Amino acid sequence: MKILDRYLVKQFLQTLLFALLAFTLIFVVLDTMENLDDFIDESVAGKLVLQYYLVFIPEMIRIILPISVLLASLFTAGKLANLNELTAIKASGVSLYRMMIPFLITSILISFFTVYFSGYLVPMANKHKVFIEQTYMKKGLVHFGSNIFFQDTGSRIVTINYYDVSMGQANQVSIQEFDPKDKTRLISRSDAFRMSYDSTKSKWQLFSGSTRNFYDNSERLEKFLVKDYPSLHFKPEDVIKKQRKPEEMTLSELKNFSEEQLRTGNNAVRTEIAYHSRIAYAFSSIIVVMFGLPISSNRRRGGLAIQFGISMAVTFLYLVFMKISQAFGENGVLNPFLTAWLANLLFLVIALVNLKRAMK
Repeated sequence: MKILDRYLVKQFLQTLLFALLAFTLIFVVLDTMENLDDFIDESVAGKLVLQYYLVFIPEMIRIILPISVLLASLFTAGKLANLNELTAIKASGVSLYRMMIPFLITSILISFFTVYFSGYLVPMANKHKVFIEQTYMKKGLVHFGSNIFFQDTGSRIVTINYYDVSMGQANQVSIQEFDPKDKTRLISRSDAFRMSYDSTKSKWQLFSGSTRNFYDNSERLEKFLVKDYPSLHFKPEDVIKKQRKPEEMTLSELKNFSEEQLRTGNNAVRTEIAYHSRIAYAFSSIIVVMFGLPISSNRRRGGLAIQFGISMAVTFLYLVFMKISQAFGENGVLNPFLTAWLANLLFLVIALVNLKRAMK
């Protein structure tokens, strides 16, 4: 059986690598056509375009890997069926369940690798990709360090017009405090020309500004040259993190960011969904193998064209259902963990039913 297992794994991996290469090339061509005007308008050098796609390829691979695994499983089993090799394997007493074992073990290893790949390597590449887009392509993204606003606690909002990364200094700052019992009632607002972090005292200091305290029928204005604000819950490095998109964060950073949002009273649902979805999407490779192999275990007219059509239809349905479940999750209908894993669970049930029918 070891010879047969090695043969099946070899055929599966060869088809998987070919599918990854083919889809990546298609992805690059389509994206190049979409960004061609930006490259030309901004006179982006050829080496930067090459560098852009080198760091974009990991994200492409992350997206197309489950599709490629599905295609590889369909094509491999379909080829075995069309060449009557599958008939010979069954005639030797090997059941479909036993034949699936090397495919499942390989897909499990691929899934665990994908968790690390998409959770840590891809975000590193995405950071450099975003840097190229901001610096050279001028795609209208928000400039790094400008127009920052976030909720520091459940009743405090901080706005920073520009944050100087090199100096660790915030410019044109506004801090608004709301009544914890009535979040629509503003109780104070501090505006400052500059804000910097005193690492020796572990607190922020405001410079050249004013504080307005609002009461029921009056307000009090207090001007200052220097004012300590020890109750702020963020540090200079947190200001940078708050600007980054989820796709630029590693799994650890996503988890920490989610915990920080919960601690400060922010809505962390989207971040939690992004965290769990990244793991769930990595394990979709196992689901698609269980789905694809029984479909291709019988010979059918159309050959590879039918296998390709089936793989595209299944992939489309999976992605559509995943987006629908995310919409429900972001609206609070489903919890983040169930939102991320719902598509996998549903397609796993369908795959098991399909496998049982294929064994009859």
